[in-house]
Amino acid sequence: MKSIKFIFLLLLISVSGFSQVKNNFEDWKVKPPTVTPAENNLPPSDAIVLFEKNNLNNWQFANGEKANWNVSGDEFSVKIDEPDIFTKQRFSDCQLHAEWKIPDDEIHDNLNWGNSGLYFMGLYEVQIYDSYKDKHEIYYNGQAGSIYKQHSPLVNVSKPAGEWQSFDIVFTAPVFNEDKSLKSPAYFTVFQNGVLIQNHVELIGPTEHTDFTEYKYHAGKLPLMIQSHGSKVSYRNIWIREL
Repeated sequence: MKSIKFIFLLLLISVSGFSQVKNNFEDWKVKPPTVTPAENNLPPSDAIVLFEKNNLNNWQFANGEKANWNVSGDEFSVKIDEPDIFTKQRFSDCQLHAEWKIPDDEIHDNLNWGNSGLYFMGLYEVQIYDSYKDKHEIYYNGQAGSIYKQHSPLVNVSKPAGEWQSFDIVFTAPVFNEDKSLKSPAYFTVFQNGVLIQNHVELIGPTEHTDFTEYKYHAGKLPLMIQSHGSKVSYRNIWIREL
C-alpha cells in the first residue's frame, strides 16, 4: 500500500510540474482605450456607422456608381432590379452589428423567401432567410444565420417575417503568406437576436453556391457586401468596429 501511495505522489508531482506556468498577475504596460458602449440604438463610440439616416452615401455598386436602393428614414431595403451593394470603405477583422427584416407580404418561388446576405470582404457570407419555425424549408446550412453551405446555425432563433432581427458578428479575415498560399483561414462568431448561433467556426474557403470552394489570394482589406437576391429585405442600424 505504501508503494502505491509513493507512486501516486510521484505522478502528482510530475503532473503539477508540467502544468505550472509563470503568471504575470499585474499588467501595467498597455492601457485599454475607453469606449462608450452601444445603448439606446446608438453604436459604440469607436464604431463606424455604415448607414446614416436618409442616405446610402457609404455604399456603392461594384462598378463604383452610387447605390440607389430604396431608403426610407432610418431604414433601407433591397431594390430587386438592382445589383448587390458594397461599402466604399474596406475592412479586415471586424465586429459588425446589423438589423434586418423580412417582408411579411412577399410571395416567392422555392428557396427565395427573404433571401439576402452579409458578405464579409465580398466573399464570406452570413445568410439571411425567412427561417421562422422552418415554414420555408431550405437545406440547414442555407437557413438564416448559416455560414452559407458550410456551417448550419447551432439553433434556429428566427423571428416571423415583418419583425426586426439582429446579427452581431465577429469576423476574422484569412491571412495569406508572401507566396500567396493560405497562412490561416477565416472564422465567424455570430449572435442572432442575442443568441449564439456560430461559435468561432472555421471556413474552408469563400461561401460559394457551387459544390466546390477553395481559398484564393486576395487583398487584406475588402468591402462589406449586402446581397440582392430577389427579396425586399430591409436593413437599419448598421455599424462596424475594426479589430
